[in-house]
Amino acid sequence: MKKSFLYIIFFASILIYISCEKEKINTSTDANLIFSQDTILFDTIFTTIGSSTQKFTVKNPYNDNININSIHLAGGDLSPFRLNIDGFSGNRLNNIELKGKDSLYIFVEITIDPNNNDLPLVVKDSIIFSFNEKQQDIDLIAWGQDVNLINGEIIGTQTWTNNKPYLIYNSALVDTNSILTIESGAILYFHKNSRLYVAGTLIADGTFDSPIIFQGDRLESFYEEIPGQWDGIWLMPGSKDNILNFTEIKNAIIGVRVDTIGNEINPTLLLSNSKITNMTSSGIYAQGSTIEAFNNLITNCGQFSIALTIGGSYEFYHCTIANYWGYSTRTSPSILLNNYYIDISQNTQVRPINKALFANCIIYGNRESEIVIDKHESGVLNFKFDHSLIKVDNDFSTTDANLFERVLVNLDPHFKEPYDGNFELDTLSIAKDYGKSSYGTLYPFDINMQNRNSDSGPDLGTFERIENQ
Repeated sequence: MKKSFLYIIFFASILIYISCEKEKINTSTDANLIFSQDTILFDTIFTTIGSSTQKFTVKNPYNDNININSIHLAGGDLSPFRLNIDGFSGNRLNNIELKGKDSLYIFVEITIDPNNNDLPLVVKDSIIFSFNEKQQDIDLIAWGQDVNLINGEIIGTQTWTNNKPYLIYNSALVDTNSILTIESGAILYFHKNSRLYVAGTLIADGTFDSPIIFQGDRLESFYEEIPGQWDGIWLMPGSKDNILNFTEIKNAIIGVRVDTIGNEINPTLLLSNSKITNMTSSGIYAQGSTIEAFNNLITNCGQFSIALTIGGSYEFYHCTIANYWGYSTRTSPSILLNNYYIDISQNTQVRPINKALFANCIIYGNRESEIVIDKHESGVLNFKFDHSLIKVDNDFSTTDANLFERVLVNLDPHFKEPYDGNFELDTLSIAKDYGKSSYGTLYPFDINMQNRNSDSGPDLGTFERIENQ
């Protein structure tokens, strides 16, 4: 019994010793914490709107524990930054014991107050780590931008300038009989699930040097080409006389949805010199409407690049419709033409497509067939591909000269770098000089303001290749 008691005392002493050894504190002034990064950089942050969360780790590289006297923001309670240190929210946390070889996570956010300044500003602070009679710090840097915040508003007739960006939260509606005019060079950022509804008229008339940008509000480099960040532009039933010229619409769900006709004289949408790219669904989704389009680049959509449905009248000149979608398996063609729908009573409703003209265009992509004609035989579906390059499967007949005039079928257009978003023609392209001259005369300059009539003939598509002399 006495012997057993001695064993118990012995092992207890060993455990106490080991425990004491584990709790040994590193007090050396030469000790340094290791940070996963030494600067936390936030891309452009919109005023009044909180940022995305950045995180980094703090590691104790030694076997012994380190007592951190405090972790705090240098700017204190006045700092626009906010911290969460291993679950503790606040601008200062005292007396943290960081065990040997262990790490802790720190999360950082920021909200910048408006400064009524059209120019970007830089906001700085730092996180101070005080321990062992020394300090280490992490720099915090954020680019801030004051914005015009549009939060779920109904818009009357007005002009949006290019002085500072517009940030649309919870969508916006251009009211019936109202005109929203957007100046060239303006930038519109849309928060997730937000859309620009247009019941009246949208006039976005940019220029080559100052295009108008529509995009999501995530400005980190990771999101530069991520689709589906916002909902898109919806020209609602009755909307009329809309103009999109030199605009860039990117990373939405549907770039432009064009609904039923609001004006029998002018097209519902005049679309020119514009780029619609990276849509999870469709670049253009039209229903019984009218569109006139020229010099447009419509690329990389998860379903249709252009869907012209439930009738209407459509003209596309010198457009490049190129679908190299790579985020998932795409089962839809680039172009869909359709003249009917099934109503809620399961009855077929036929609506005529009076015109669907693709002239001097390129329609290509990474599917076997990029065109589907979904025609109800009891209705009208008038289409024509004139002096265009198209990609279709072997069952798609192009022998009717009334529907297919001098069409190049299943020939590689030789884009420069299609998977990197460069759809200009390289020097070997068969699309060079193949266009119909009358269309080149009608639209003499391409999207880059190159003259289509300066060589043997206009090139197909949006871009005119000018060879070096």
